[in-house]
Amino acid sequence: MTKLQGRELFASINSPQRIVAPMVDQSELAWRMLSRKYGATLCYTPMMHARLFATQEKYRRDMWSELDGGEQDRPLVVQFCANDPDYLLQAAKHVVGKCDAVDINFGCPQGIAKKGGYGAFLMDDWPLVYKLINKLHTELEVPVTAKIRVYEDKEKTLEYAKMVLDAGAQFLTVHGRTREMKGQKTGLADWEILRYLRDNLPKDTVFFANGNILYPEDITRCLNEVSCDAVMSAEGNLFNPAVFLDETAPLKEQHPRVDKILREYYEIVKNCPGNASKIAMKSHMFKILRPFLAVHTDIREMVAKVSPKHNFDAVESIVKAVEDRVAEIYAKDDIEELDVITVGEKQPWGGAYRIVPYWRCQPYFRPVNGVTGDKRVTEQLQENEKKRSAEDELEKDETKKSV
Repeated sequence: MTKLQGRELFASINSPQRIVAPMVDQSELAWRMLSRKYGATLCYTPMMHARLFATQEKYRRDMWSELDGGEQDRPLVVQFCANDPDYLLQAAKHVVGKCDAVDINFGCPQGIAKKGGYGAFLMDDWPLVYKLINKLHTELEVPVTAKIRVYEDKEKTLEYAKMVLDAGAQFLTVHGRTREMKGQKTGLADWEILRYLRDNLPKDTVFFANGNILYPEDITRCLNEVSCDAVMSAEGNLFNPAVFLDETAPLKEQHPRVDKILREYYEIVKNCPGNASKIAMKSHMFKILRPFLAVHTDIREMVAKVSPKHNFDAVESIVKAVEDRVAEIYAKDDIEELDVITVGEKQPWGGAYRIVPYWRCQPYFRPVNGVTGDKRVTEQLQENEKKRSAEDELEKDETKKSV
């Protein structure tokens, strides 16, 4: 059978536009199933370590079950991190027939990736990046794709992206942040460089954008501003799986109640084999319930103490406690006034923040050095504008000199 490529591959999986990002111990089967229910049209698995997946049966058993890549889990892209082409191919062969493509992670900026010599730290070794992609392109039965980060220099980023495509990547996902932008230094993803790449790469490139997705309307903005084929969400999806709904959906559907989401997620995990979904559950609970737990600290302590992998039955009591507490909120006489979502004024980055009741799923604005995410985003945009103005002035001066 001929291996599908590029546009043909994209069309074969119904040209999905809303994508669950690959996340370590976070985009596992149960979460993918929940996200698909709320509008995701393509999912990536968590990043898995190619060497361990290839050589250790226990690791493979923990990370992969018989339902992964099944009929209800498609379309699906399986992601590996790797720095050895042979181990990568060996690992990828285990998932042939259970996925639509295999993706290589060139974007993980975490310390563990630096120590292991993979992810975004392969940006320093282009020959190895090429070898990893080309190994799968020439020897694996399913297509290979790649996820990268950007450099500060847009021209260097373009050359890097071209090399990745030349090596054989059929989809290119670009996270609009540099390798250094992580944790407290996350900052705003750069859609301008994503648009620059889109405009300067071959027109038939299947191009996915990643970064800055807070609400469903941001997906539409990104599709239009970047002119990408699809939009990938990581953190936005973790705090609110309904981020993939259409922007025309009622606001209360875009921000579902935390008790409803938690119950749905719990029931899905309960029916998932293997350990991966149970291992990920505690982290998901903290994110789904984040604003709720800030108010109901007793339930927060319950979540902190539970171990779904070793005592899954204990999770039921937490789900019930959340349901009971939300039921108390909706029993209030003034619930009509309390349960309101307010959309603020349009911000410099193009979107508008929302004020959402704490018992509804909502994005998280990470504070940096005591500065809220809202202010940090605005300040960075102002700084970007100053930088562009300075570059424009410099270009004018250079033009005058040449004349």
